[in-house]
Amino acid sequence: MKVAVCDYRAGNIRSVEIAMRRLGAELTDDVDGCDLAILPGVGSAASAMDALKDQGLDVALKQRFADGKPILGICLGLQLMLQSSEEDGGTECLGLLPGHAYRLREGRIPRIGWAQVDDGATYYFAHSYAAETPKASAWSDGIVAEVRDGSFLGAQFHPEKSGAPGARYLAKVLEEVRSKSLSRA
Repeated sequence: MKVAVCDYRAGNIRSVEIAMRRLGAELTDDVDGCDLAILPGVGSAASAMDALKDQGLDVALKQRFADGKPILGICLGLQLMLQSSEEDGGTECLGLLPGHAYRLREGRIPRIGWAQVDDGATYYFAHSYAAETPKASAWSDGIVAEVRDGSFLGAQFHPEKSGAPGARYLAKVLEEVRSKSLSRA
């Protein structure tokens, strides 16, 4: 399976690549022609959007989404799929999913550490912003933990940094792509 990890010059690119290689994925730079495109997280919304635009990845991701081709967004990568983010004084995002990212206002901020998700698994989180969207499919401590919409799957947590549960999550994502259950096409 060919996987493209969108490199927007920040964050956990290498961790995601290593996790994908461990699961047997072949890495490619071809965002359009791959089986799964991953928009990883870590960084700020404005600088990430600028880098996506500079490289034409914003257009490539929008086209993938329109074509029903699988995309996985991790943490900031999930938030960038929304219409906007409060981060950096307000940032227009890709606008592919309804909703916005808001700054966490309660609890420990940034929210860093292990937390349980609705599926019963415990994953590693590291974020100060969270998604607010009707496309939420799982929660953790009252915060959106996962979003699904057609061929898009987003995780607020970091499966690539979540040990065995994260590896199982990513393996399940790859299986969904193989079986075409994470695709509208």
